[in-house]
Amino acid sequence: MKIVNRRRMNDESGHNIWRSYSDMMSGLLLLFVLIMAVCLMQAQKNYNDKLAEQATRLQTQDALEQTQVELNQRESEIEAQSLTLTDLQTALEAQAAQLKSQEDELEAAKQQLLQQESELAARNEELTSRDAALAAKDAELAARDELLVSNKAQLDEQSRQLADQSQKLAESQAMIDQIIGVKANLIESLRREFEAKDIGVSIDSQTGAIVLQSNVLFDYNQAELKDEGYEILAQALPTYCSVLLSPEYVDYVAEVIIDGYTDSTGGYMSNLELSQNRARAVAEYLLNISGSFLSEEQSAELSEKLTTNGRSSSNLVLDENGVEDANASRRVEIKFRLKDEEMIQQLSNMFSNEAQIIAEANP
Repeated sequence: MKIVNRRRMNDESGHNIWRSYSDMMSGLLLLFVLIMAVCLMQAQKNYNDKLAEQATRLQTQDALEQTQVELNQRESEIEAQSLTLTDLQTALEAQAAQLKSQEDELEAAKQQLLQQESELAARNEELTSRDAALAAKDAELAARDELLVSNKAQLDEQSRQLADQSQKLAESQAMIDQIIGVKANLIESLRREFEAKDIGVSIDSQTGAIVLQSNVLFDYNQAELKDEGYEILAQALPTYCSVLLSPEYVDYVAEVIIDGYTDSTGGYMSNLELSQNRARAVAEYLLNISGSFLSEEQSAELSEKLTTNGRSSSNLVLDENGVEDANASRRVEIKFRLKDEEMIQQLSNMFSNEAQIIAEANP
């Protein structure tokens, strides 16, 4: 039983080998057929390409032959045209010779005309020169007449301007005299009032201001009035303001000004605050007592015109050696400003300028 099975296995193994060999040969045959097919297709393609290239060469050769024929025809035409151009050139040369002869004749005629034109130009130039000389004389006479008329008009205008300027100067001078006179009279009235009441405060003869020392009005570095300060202000302020607000001067007064000053000790801002507070304290006291020496209308006028300023340590008072006088620098100034006082300087400048113009116009 075992022997039979072994034989069967050997038969099956031999059968498988032949079967594998047959499959391999079939594959090789198929590969060979494919290679042959590819070679045939490549050969057919190369054959077709050679046929197409040959057809293209034949076509190109036909085109070259046609072009050669056309070139031969063109050369024949050019030779014919060259002969025609030669004939034309001969004819043109003959015409050029004829034209040269005519040009020589025209040149001779032109020279004769130029000579005649030169003679005419010389005569015209002589006539033009005479006309120009006459025109120059006429223009000179016209310019002189025009200058005379212009000078006369200018002199008349200058005379009119001088008359107007003289009138303006007279009016300006009168206004200046009036304003200066009002200020001088006001300062004199203040001086008389203070002398009559024997108040120990001096009036500045130029500005009309009064100066009150801070050490009399306030304690050091303080802004509250002392009793002594109240007493001095009670005498000075009513007298000063009564004159300023009197019917004679009130219409001229623009401001009643109270300025506070300090010395240079301390910082600027702290001194500014101190000087403002001191000026404000004097102003408040003045307004509080104004009803005792002024009418209701005058008190309202004072409130409207009164201004206060803190000047800090600006405008220090110096002694004769240029050293700061600290006591004199700590002060309160009371002064006034007239409504037209700003115009005085402008009018004075205008007066000086116009006087100079008149002097230049009448050397």
